[in-house]
Amino acid sequence: MSPDKRSDNTGSSSWGGVSSLAPPGGTARTDIDRSCGIPLLALFGGAALWLVVGSVFSLLASINFHAPDFHADCAWLSYGRLQPAADDALLYGFCLPAGLGVVLWLLARLGQIPLRGAIVPIFAANLWHLGVFVGLLAIFIGDSTGFTWLEFPRGGSVPIFFAYLLLALWAMMNFAGRSDRTLYPSHWFLIAALFWFPWIYSVANLFLVAWPVRGVVQAIIGWWFANNLTLVWTGLVGLGVAVYFLPKLSGRPLQSHYLALFAFWTFILFGPWCGVPAGAPVPAWLPTISTVAAGLLLVPLIILVVMTWRTVGFIKLECLAGGSYAFVRLGLGCFRLSLLLLIVMACPHLGRVLNFTWFGPAETQLRLYGFFALTMFGAIYYLLPRAVGFEFPFPRLVRVHFWLSLAGIVLLVAPLAIGGVVQGLKLQNPDLAFRESTQATLPFLRISTLGLLFMLLGNLLFFVNIMGLTLRWKFALAKKFIAFVKSPLAMEGAKS
Repeated sequence: MSPDKRSDNTGSSSWGGVSSLAPPGGTARTDIDRSCGIPLLALFGGAALWLVVGSVFSLLASINFHAPDFHADCAWLSYGRLQPAADDALLYGFCLPAGLGVVLWLLARLGQIPLRGAIVPIFAANLWHLGVFVGLLAIFIGDSTGFTWLEFPRGGSVPIFFAYLLLALWAMMNFAGRSDRTLYPSHWFLIAALFWFPWIYSVANLFLVAWPVRGVVQAIIGWWFANNLTLVWTGLVGLGVAVYFLPKLSGRPLQSHYLALFAFWTFILFGPWCGVPAGAPVPAWLPTISTVAAGLLLVPLIILVVMTWRTVGFIKLECLAGGSYAFVRLGLGCFRLSLLLLIVMACPHLGRVLNFTWFGPAETQLRLYGFFALTMFGAIYYLLPRAVGFEFPFPRLVRVHFWLSLAGIVLLVAPLAIGGVVQGLKLQNPDLAFRESTQATLPFLRISTLGLLFMLLGNLLFFVNIMGLTLRWKFALAKKFIAFVKSPLAMEGAKS
C-alpha cells in the first residue's frame, strides 16, 4: 500500500488527510473535527495548566538545588518534594492527557468518522485532572510512594487509571467503527500506545504499591516501568503524531510505508528492554540485556533519520516561522538526539562515568519536553482551531513560544549534559572529595535554571492561547444560547 495524497482545507496537498468533501459513506472533515471540540478543550485546557504548574515547580526545585537556603524552613518547598511534583505534573499532567487528546482526534480524522458520545471523554478528562491534583497534593504532604515516575498514591493513581481506560475505550470504539478501513502508519504507533499504558501502569502499581514485592525486584520493576512509560509510550504516541503531521504539513508523501513499519517493530522490540543501568546491584544478565537493547535502538534511530530525510529533506525556511511544522520537526530531531544520548549512557565504559550524574536528567528532559511536548504543541496548534471553529486569539505568540521553547531546551539540556560529564569524571577520581564534584556542577546548574525560566515563559504563552481560545468558544456559545432564548420572544411580539 502506498500512502495517498489528499487535499486539505488549507489548500495544501498532504498525506493521510481526509477530504473536506465526504466520500461515499464518509463524513465531512469539519463535522469530524467539531465532534472532538469539547473533549479536546477539556483535555488540553487542563494539560496546559498543569504544564505551567510543573514548570514553576521545576524552576523552584532547580533554585533549591544550587541555593539550599531558599525556603529551607518550608518542607513543602524542599527539593525532595518539588522535583517529583514537577516531573509528575509534566508527565501525568501534560504529556498523557495531551497525547490522548491528539490520539482521539487523529483516529477520528484517519477513520473519517465523528467522535460519538463526547460526554464520556469529557467526564474522563475531568476525572484525569482530579487524579493529578490529588496526586500532586499527596506528594507535597509527604504521602508519595517513593518510586520514580510512580509517586502518586492510590488516591491519584486510581482516577488516572480509570480515566485512561475510558479515553482509550472511546478511541478504540471510534477506530473499530471507522469508515476508511485503511491502516496508516500512524495507526500502528497510536493503537499500540493505547494498550501499552494500562499494562505497565497496572503491573507497576500492583507490585510496587498495592502488594509490594520485596528485595531487588522492586528496583527492577521500577526501572522497567519508568523506561516503558517515558521512552516507549511517549515514543509511540510522539512518533505516531509525527508520522502523520510531517507529511501533511510539508505537502510530501511519507517515505516510506515500509520504513515506518520497520521503525515501529524495531522500536517496540528493543525499547522495552532498556532502563536497567550498567553496574546495578542485580543479576548481571539484566544490565547486559538492557545494554544490548539500548545499542540495538540504533536501528530505529537510523531508520527515522533516513525516513525524515527522504520525506522532508533539509530544514526549510518554514521552520523559522515557528508554526506547527517547526514544532513537530524540532521535536522529532530532539527524539533522535535523546536516543543517541540513551545509547551513549548504555555503553558500559561510558555508563560508569555518566550514571548517577546530571547527564541522565538531561536525556530525560530532552525526550519528554524536547520531543514529546514540542510535538504535542505542534499538533495542538494545528488541530484545536479546526476542532473548535475559532483561531487562536494571539497567533503571533505561537512563534514566540517556539523560540522560547528552543532556547529553554538548549539552555537546560546542554549544560546538564556537560555538567554530568564533568561530574562523572570527578567522581571517578579517588583523590577528589565528593564535595568537589558537586561544586563543579554549580555553574551548569545555574545556566539550566535560566533554561527552565525560558521554558516557563513559553508554557505561559501556550496556556494564554489555549485559555483565550476556550473563552472565545464559550462567548460564542453564550451568544447562540441568548439568541435561541430571544427568538421565541421575538416571534411572540410579532404576533401580538
